[in-house]
Amino acid sequence: MGAWLRHRLDGRTDVDGMLVGGRFVYDDLRAVQEEDPYAPHTFVWFHRDLREEPEVPGELRVLHRDERIVVVDKPAFLATIPRGRHVRQSVVVRLRDELGLPEVSPLHRLDRVTSGVLLLATEKRWRGPYQVMFERGTVRKTYRALAPWREELSLPVTVRDHLRKTRGEWRAEVVPGLPPNAETLVEVESRDGDLAVYRLTPRTGRTHQLRLHLHGLGIPIVDDPLYPVVRETSVDDFSRPLQLLASELAFTDPVDGSARRFVSGQRLPVSAGRPQGRPADVGGGE
Repeated sequence: MGAWLRHRLDGRTDVDGMLVGGRFVYDDLRAVQEEDPYAPHTFVWFHRDLREEPEVPGELRVLHRDERIVVVDKPAFLATIPRGRHVRQSVVVRLRDELGLPEVSPLHRLDRVTSGVLLLATEKRWRGPYQVMFERGTVRKTYRALAPWREELSLPVTVRDHLRKTRGEWRAEVVPGLPPNAETLVEVESRDGDLAVYRLTPRTGRTHQLRLHLHGLGIPIVDDPLYPVVRETSVDDFSRPLQLLASELAFTDPVDGSARRFVSGQRLPVSAGRPQGRPADVGGGE
């Protein structure tokens, strides 16, 4: 088993030290020993060592909380779920600790570098009804992005294409010739010199959809680390937040039928520190 663990983890953790310390265990909590015979179809459990994570700047503001849902205003650079090098500095881990909700879980995703409104379920039993809304496309999402102004660009425009994201690749891509699976309405809201604020209404939810659609129009979002080119930066560099804000989320509550609408308190340009702007509009609807 020792040889298999070294092969399986391939330098990602101190296998020798963890074996000596009894930190690999079987389902019955017996410690895995170096010379144990290899046993296929066996689960081995361990807690990996976590790096010291610098605190992500900005406030994780709770916009709304009730028995079923929590709505937060997420700062840029805070991961939605614990993953990879971002564990403690994630919305889920922080809310489980701060709100005492051990089962809290997101009902949709925001990229780590995206700011704004995020909806979570307080307990597993509430996930189903709310996830169905996203699957059926009945949640109304509004984003705003800061991007270059193009005089010759005719707006509003609806962008439709086929997007594909390959597991393990950083960037998604447009695949010509295939039926559209991504659609976004793009409107200009205001202009300030060479930049403009664009209002984005996605009608699908593909990975990096908004970022690719604006890039495809020749107006890539300001400080996008992936489009049009990959920008080499430290994972703990919080100095240049992506200027994309999930500004509004609205839906009919699937449990009680009430109208729900939540609005981010942040405004563009998104800062690298404390969220700016007036207090968020929250509540039962309009």
